[in-house]
Amino acid sequence: MVNTDKYSSNAATTADLMEGGIALMRQNIRRRNPVASEAQIDALLVAWLHRTDDPFPGDTAGQVRVREWVP
Repeated sequence: MVNTDKYSSNAATTADLMEGGIALMRQNIRRRNPVASEAQIDALLVAWLHRTDDPFPGDTAGQVRVREWVP
């Protein structure tokens, strides 16, 4: 039996943490670019959210290994 309350609670916590992280990054961008307009800050935030650097600095130690999934 699946406990849906647990999963919905975890999803809500994840959403709250993500919202807080985005708000912190917006403040960080604003602090680093004090003369930027709100539209420019929004554009920088969107670029940060959609970044595709792989891997993110500090996320891994050493070479990244890709493992194939075998059913």
